[in-house]
This record gives sequence, structure tokens and C-alpha cells, in this order.
Amino acid sequence: MNFEHRTLNSPTSLNKRITVTGGQGFLGQHLIVRLKAHGWKHITIADLPEYNLTRADDIRRMYREQKPDIVIHLAAKVGGIGYNQQNPALLFYENAMMGIQLIHEGYTRNIDKFVALGTICAYPKFTPVPFKERDLWAGYPEETNAPYGLAKKMMLVQSQAYRQQYEFNSIFLLPVNLYGPSDNFTFTSSHVIPALIRKFHLAQLLSCNDFAAIIRDFQFNHETEIVTAGKKVMLTKNTSHADILAVLNHYGISFSGSSTSVSPLPRDLPAKNGLRQAGAVVQAKGGRPSATSTQVEVWGTGSATREFFYVEDAAEAIALATEKYNKSEPVNIGSGFEISIKNLVKLIVELMDYKGKVAWDKTKPDGQPRRMLDTERARKEFGFTAATGFKEGLMKTIEWYRNQ
Repeated sequence: MNFEHRTLNSPTSLNKRITVTGGQGFLGQHLIVRLKAHGWKHITIADLPEYNLTRADDIRRMYREQKPDIVIHLAAKVGGIGYNQQNPALLFYENAMMGIQLIHEGYTRNIDKFVALGTICAYPKFTPVPFKERDLWAGYPEETNAPYGLAKKMMLVQSQAYRQQYEFNSIFLLPVNLYGPSDNFTFTSSHVIPALIRKFHLAQLLSCNDFAAIIRDFQFNHETEIVTAGKKVMLTKNTSHADILAVLNHYGISFSGSSTSVSPLPRDLPAKNGLRQAGAVVQAKGGRPSATSTQVEVWGTGSATREFFYVEDAAEAIALATEKYNKSEPVNIGSGFEISIKNLVKLIVELMDYKGKVAWDKTKPDGQPRRMLDTERARKEFGFTAATGFKEGLMKTIEWYRNQ
């Protein structure tokens, strides 16, 4: 059966049922908004805790209960370099089990289409820039990303095999690093942009002795129990300044003042977790703020380059591919913009008006040397071009985080 010229954006097609795995997550929330804007009427979510998509029984139950015509698979176990180093087996197993079983069960139930989301981490470590889809198999991925990247790339192999043998309609999209409002800002598993925004944000709070807002930030990110230097610290309004400073130092945020020079924590924590505007310094009662008294540690040398993709643009690309693309060849989706980590840090410092110091920890890995996608196939096949400028998207992300 030839699927290549079939589109799924007619009035009849828009009545089909879509299931979005990981629909409560960062990308999933934005995708559902875009699908509704495109006119799709029946969208359901398959996510934890209702469905554990590493388990065959839960996957079969999801298909049985939701009866999808189309599955868009966004659910993933994912993290930054540190998380990848600590959890290679978990990342491989959970991502492989989700993808393999979801595609197979979709085939057995004769669904109309399966949309699989891969990752730029699937590309070889030394892929020529910009990355072209034909280079996917030209070498081994960067070592810290390999278990995750290869588990995701197995969906491409399976997708093409099932199309060849069973005429099953599935597609494989390769996004770059996403960023934007509602991103994951937890230190244990966040990617570089949210991690940097949060570090500089906390350093600004520290510079004006706003310990209450620091506690609120950790509560917002569900990180209230931290083990540092062999000691468990519970972050509450009664936590000592010394313990708070130890936690911040654990995450590479340091302060030159002593814990006795700051004001006591108020009994009622503020509703917001941050400053009202970039660079605003609000002196805590009795405190001694100094914008230059803080230092933020950043991993690596800053020489590595990355492409970043605003989440709303990514959602639009997936919606268009769902409606218009039905071929076996993988497709890159991204912004086509490359920036070094050093210049990224400079830009975030500028946008946040951070006045403290930045220290580069060159003992930590840089990750893959360069990353940027060739997105010409997405433009030709389903008319996608990213609409959001990087500085604009970054400012929206910073403002969103400060207002939580």
C-alpha cells in the first residue's frame, strides 16, 4: 500500500482519534494545543501514572481503552549529561521497551499511523554539520548519549521494517534540544537551557539574600530533599542558612558572604519563586545584597555547539508531519541555528542581567562537539520552517520561569 500521498487533515480525518504518549509532559502539553488549533477533535493522553508504557499489559490496555487511530509517541526517559552518565541502562531499557512495544501493538491493531519521536542524540559523535538524515548510520553516537540515542534509533529500524514487511504506516522525526515555557528545570534531569536559567536565577536570589524565594524555587521543582556531602538536607522554611548555602554550592552556585550576614527566613513563603523582572535586586530585610558576590559554575569548556528548538515550533512541526508526511525516511525537525555553549551562557547572562561571576569546570564533559540539523527535508515534505527567533524564545522561557 502506498501511503506517501495520503494526508490526514481533511474534515473526515480530523475526527480520527489521536493518542499522545507523554501528553502531560513538556512537549506533549504544547503539541495538544497545536493539534486542537489544527482542528483535531479527539485527543487523549497516555502517561504515568495511569499507563506505564514500559509494560506490555499497560500498552495493550491503553490501545483497548483509547482505541486510537493515530499514536504520537513523545513519552521518553531523558536527562542531561550528568543524568545520562549515571543511568545508561535505565535510559536504554525504558526507551527501547516503550518504542518497540507501542509500534508492534499499533501494527497488530491496524492503526492508521504511528508517529515516532527520535532524538538528535542518535547521530554519530562526529557527524558533519549540518547533520543530514543520510548520516544517521555513519558512526557511533557520543558516548554519554549513546544508550538513549540508540534506543530511540531502534524505532526507525522497526518503523522501516514494519513498513517493508507489513505495510504499516509509521514515520520517524528527529528533533534537536527543545526549550521553552513548562520545560523541566529540575537539577537532576534538566537540559542545558533550563539548568542555566535556574542557576542564574537562584544566584540572583542569593545575591539579595532572598532565602525564602530560594526555598520556594526548590519546592516548585519538587526538590526538597537533597543529599550533599553525605548529609540529607530537607528544604523547608526552617532550614538553616548554612544548609541552604551547602545545597546551592552542591549545584554550583556559591556565595561569598557568611550565613550570619543574612536575614532570617519569614514564616510565610512568597507565592512566586523569583524576581519580578530581569536584573531586579530586592533587598531582603536586614540583608546585605551584592550582585557580584555570587558565582555560577558551568560544565565543560563552553566550546561545544548546540541547536535549540522552541517547543511551540516543535509542536507545529509534529502536527504538520502527522497530517502530511507518510514516508519511511527519517526527518530532522529544528531551527537550523547553531550557538556555542559559551555564547549561550553570555546571552542568558545578558537577558537575565546577571552581575555575578561564571566559572567553567573544565573537568566536566562537553558532550558532542557540534550539533545542528539540516532541516530542508521537513520544509520540502510538509512545509515546516521554525518561526521563533532564539533570543525571543529564550526571553519567553526566562519570563515564564520567573513568574512561577
